[in-house]
Amino acid sequence: MVSIYTDHLNDFLAYLNVERGVSVHTLDAYRRDIGDYLAWCDRQGGSAEDDSDSHDNSRIFNESDQQDFSRYIAQLRNEMSVVSVERRISAISSFYKYLAREGLADSSPTAGLHRAKKDQRLPSYLSLAQVEKIFELLNPDTSDDPAITLRDRAIMELLYSSGLRVSELCSLRIDQMDLNLQIVRVMGKGSKERIVPLGGIACKWLEEYLLYGRTALQLGRRTKGGQVSAAPAAFLSEAVFLTVKGKPVYRQAVHAVVRDAGKRAGIEGLHPHMLRHTFATHLLDGGADLRALQEMLGHSDLSTTQVYTHLSREHLREEYLYSHPRAKKGRKQNSAKGSN
Repeated sequence: MVSIYTDHLNDFLAYLNVERGVSVHTLDAYRRDIGDYLAWCDRQGGSAEDDSDSHDNSRIFNESDQQDFSRYIAQLRNEMSVVSVERRISAISSFYKYLAREGLADSSPTAGLHRAKKDQRLPSYLSLAQVEKIFELLNPDTSDDPAITLRDRAIMELLYSSGLRVSELCSLRIDQMDLNLQIVRVMGKGSKERIVPLGGIACKWLEEYLLYGRTALQLGRRTKGGQVSAAPAAFLSEAVFLTVKGKPVYRQAVHAVVRDAGKRAGIEGLHPHMLRHTFATHLLDGGADLRALQEMLGHSDLSTTQVYTHLSREHLREEYLYSHPRAKKGRKQNSAKGSN
């Protein structure tokens, strides 16, 4: 890739990191998506080519990029899903807006582009019965490795009780939790802090984990019953959740914990974000206020939270069709409801 492209991309990523406070994973996604487009432009030798007049103060991107960009997107639509293409368009559009503010672009080639409609698929969530089955099978008293099971139970309870994102759970420190007040302070997207309430059952399992499971993981002593002496303060990490080696958990480890817990309960493909969806849906079903849910989830825009109102209405509709004797779907046709 021509070096000037890389310079502008690096400046944009630095802007996102410092001024917008986006996560490392978001930065990596922007780097990949925009980098792929700039590399494609370089291979085409089109209007964005770095010539002798293209210096820091030159407008290296201009309206003539529109045709090249349309060809690029047409190519992507033959190779990628609608969601992936739309994500890439959004990343490139943000990049051009930044360039325009810096005086390096006349306009964005994404402006006149026909945007494909996304599939309006509602997020998947678990039934209350499925949640109860998962927790029933995560029992440290019957486990060969109670410290790990205590940790996994605490992770699952926290995700379901608070709706945390997996990145928020991984970065959670002990001083961010107050189990007496039953709250957790979360540093979310854009470095925005929010306070999320915790349920009493989740607090109970977190206390158990902190007293026994986490101490055992920190010391490398994982014995039957999980009862070990407290570790010296000097050895304690600030991270709440630890790996078998006593280090802070990472995203892939949490995904594995959730996936394996789901498998034991007969639920394939369970992932942390599904527990977040379940948390939100069950709260709304219980009568929670939408704006309160927005605060708990850390959504900057209420429209993002409103998808759960559709989910809740669909759930009510299913309950009606299943339960009412004169509904279109009878009980017999719905006898398998909740089996998966």
